[in-house]
Amino acid sequence: MHTLFLESSGMEKETERILENIRKKRQESGISLLNLALDVGISHSHLYYIETKKVVPSIDIIIKLSKALKTDINTLLSQDI
Repeated sequence: MHTLFLESSGMEKETERILENIRKKRQESGISLLNLALDVGISHSHLYYIETKKVVPSIDIIIKLSKALKTDINTLLSQDI
């Protein structure tokens, strides 16, 4: 599995929105960063980097995040949540 590290200036708006949606959904669900990371099978630092837009998760991780957050993947990919 490859992880893409990003320069903030080069991130596309759609990708940035998805990463923001992941953070918002986690916070709305009341799940800690550590517990979500454990549920998904990634380190809490990896999830932190995803939420702070330093890395782009693979589609596999996005699917696992949507399941752990008990939400449809389309919710994470939508314009606004």
